[in-house]
Amino acid sequence: MNFEEMSENEILEIATPIMDNLMDASTKIDHERHVINFTDRMKAIVTHEYLQKVCKQYQAEKGYFTDREPVAVFRRPNSAAIIWKQSFTKAKGEFVAEMVLVHQNGAFFCDHAAVF
Repeated sequence: MNFEEMSENEILEIATPIMDNLMDASTKIDHERHVINFTDRMKAIVTHEYLQKVCKQYQAEKGYFTDREPVAVFRRPNSAAIIWKQSFTKAKGEFVAEMVLVHQNGAFFCDHAAVF
């Protein structure tokens, strides 16, 4: 799979539901659902304990995720990086949500994600 051959819309159609699930599962601190679209590398990093710690911290400081709008899609042969403008319920201002999308064994997975 060569991500350079895909349109931004095609990539967003794949990445958006994955990010929607990540954010909803993060809000509910549902580890099993949160990691369902992760690569094995990401699953090794985001343990149940790690997710609980990170989610409780951001929820206390920033609140919950609200509006998210795509800003850019960066395509390369083996992956795509997607950047969104992200808002929270408590924290003022605009934040960055990002995800690296990869294709492995016939399916799409998240190989990195962050909100800052």
